[in-house]
Amino acid sequence: MENESVSRNFIEQIIEKDLAEGRCEAVKTRFPPEPNGYLHIGHAKSILLNYGLAKKYGGEFHFRFDDTNPTKEKTEFVESIKDDVRWLGADWGDNLFYASDYFDRMYEAAVTLIKKGKAYVSDLSAEEIRKYRGTLTEPGEKDPGADRSVEENLLLFAAMKNGEFEDGSKVLRARIDMSSSNINMRDPVLYRVAHLTHHNTGDKWCIYPMYDFAHPIEDAIEGITHSICTLEFEDHRPLYDWVVTELGYRNSTEGTPKQIEFAKLYLTNVVTGKRYIKKLVEEKIVDGWDDPRLVSIAALRRRGYTPESIQNFVELCGVSKANSSVDYAMLEYCIREDLKLKRKRMMAVLDPVRVVIDNYPAGQTEQLTVDNNLENPEMGQRQVPFTRELYIEREDFMEEPPKKYFRMFPGNEVRLMNAYFVTCTGCEKDENGKVTVIHCTYDPESRGGNSPDGRKVKGTIHWVSAEHGKKVTVRLYENLINEELGVYNEDGSLNLNPDSLTVLTDCVVEPELLEAKAYESFQFVRKGFFCADCKDSMPGQPVFNRIVSMKSSFRLPV
Repeated sequence: MENESVSRNFIEQIIEKDLAEGRCEAVKTRFPPEPNGYLHIGHAKSILLNYGLAKKYGGEFHFRFDDTNPTKEKTEFVESIKDDVRWLGADWGDNLFYASDYFDRMYEAAVTLIKKGKAYVSDLSAEEIRKYRGTLTEPGEKDPGADRSVEENLLLFAAMKNGEFEDGSKVLRARIDMSSSNINMRDPVLYRVAHLTHHNTGDKWCIYPMYDFAHPIEDAIEGITHSICTLEFEDHRPLYDWVVTELGYRNSTEGTPKQIEFAKLYLTNVVTGKRYIKKLVEEKIVDGWDDPRLVSIAALRRRGYTPESIQNFVELCGVSKANSSVDYAMLEYCIREDLKLKRKRMMAVLDPVRVVIDNYPAGQTEQLTVDNNLENPEMGQRQVPFTRELYIEREDFMEEPPKKYFRMFPGNEVRLMNAYFVTCTGCEKDENGKVTVIHCTYDPESRGGNSPDGRKVKGTIHWVSAEHGKKVTVRLYENLINEELGVYNEDGSLNLNPDSLTVLTDCVVEPELLEAKAYESFQFVRKGFFCADCKDSMPGQPVFNRIVSMKSSFRLPV
């Protein structure tokens, strides 16, 4: 028996009520992106919410491009959005649609409204329409074109379709109520003249429907039952209801399709605005819409985030009616939690300094057995080469250490991870005083990292064989935005962090990491999680992006 105490969000409550009262026989949801840019983390919430609801209630999920504005739409964006939705795990099956597939039916719908006396052709310019619309405290004025006869409106609308008018010279408006308290209902524009080539329909049309007119028609044609959108469309819902009711798709607002609004997903200190990202790309501040410092879905995928981590993040954020912001650290928490038991823990030295074990046999190579993931024994073991000369992190050695520094310094004994105890005996420096070589001796009896006499050491450091390790490039990412100063400057420009990208070219990694394929990720011991870049990696020469560091101050609320 189902647990009756299971908490349901308000959308699920509406859906279950509609099913119980027979307003719909099966649930149909949709994700309707505009192909005018790349999707970002906020869209992921909408994708997973709509797909998840359809799946939960045994219904259908539709994937539909709302391509009603050819000014900004590109095939490049269409393909990137398909990749994103597919990658997130939302399976649309055969239900891929385009608003432009319905342009003929939308035109006929507009003709129907004209015949009913519910729409008319206006000669007002966009600026004049704004002026006539009135304000929040003053009603609008009647459009001079509102008195045209049905016959004249039909002729003018046909002439608009046939290309007889210039862009901006005519629009088709709904006849609703110029004194409505909701400005969206003051005779909204349904169609505009635009002599533009469309990515899907070519030059067939020189008039295009407005989103608020097209969207409810698309939902109705496809049989969408619950049209779930974000809160900024709440004031547009009366117009949505007007369109589907006037066109006979339903008899009341309680019927379907039904628009339901939920709160957007806002992340702190990130850039999601398309015009801002477009500018960053054009000015080459980032290397594309998928630059790993962005939060487009393509960027998160390239950086090394997994679909499961995004799904978990969206679930933790929940669904509500109240706008709120989520700390980016929660997204990082989700990727750490997803990867920590799934990925190999490899050794990589990002800022190397050479170590020579003076009493280790010259020319000898040992293959040490290392656990791939100590917390997940099922991931097995691997062999790692150990030699007389190694690399360690420069920060793991100090000639004159402070108190409670337990790593390598002259006279101190430390553990080389999975290998031996070694004692530092001194170091060499260049003419500038920079340490170039560290000298050590090792205890042959401590193979594997423990001494037979039971003595303890407080410091354990990772290493890579100087003979077998290979150089790679590693990119360290910080927030693109200066978090202390916020996203925007007073003039509206972005407050960029000049240190958002650090490129390290002398990193040394254990040999197996050279085989990394695009998108393959690993934990670099003590350094974080890293992913082989999908654009710049080459066979045998991976470039690694840091997905996330090892630690965070973020904790889930109890």
